[in-house]
Amino acid sequence: MTLDQIIQSLNLTVVTEPQDFASITPSGGYTSDLLSCVMAGAKSKNIWVTIQSHANIIAVAALLDLAAIIITEGAEPNQATIQKANEEGIVLLTTRMQSYETVGRLWELGVRLG
Repeated sequence: MTLDQIIQSLNLTVVTEPQDFASITPSGGYTSDLLSCVMAGAKSKNIWVTIQSHANIIAVAALLDLAAIIITEGAEPNQATIQKANEEGIVLLTTRMQSYETVGRLWELGVRLG
């Protein structure tokens, strides 16, 4: 499943610059709000689900070469975080869904542990 299909299926909002989302195929998913857990457990090309919206998530995503970050529960990244994500090529997505529901919907779409 491509990132474009995931964005459409979950009705996610893209907050960073548009990319060729149809050419991005996530390898799986990971959820945590603790950056150290993400660094230890997420894998390259995973989608990361979190409520965190500060600039440090971009550094972690870039370090791990993640496919995208889904920020849940209506949390919104500030403009500096969005700018840093654009500079690093990190896709930021938002949703009003809770993290639990978001992960469940990703699982239903076939996104598994990476």
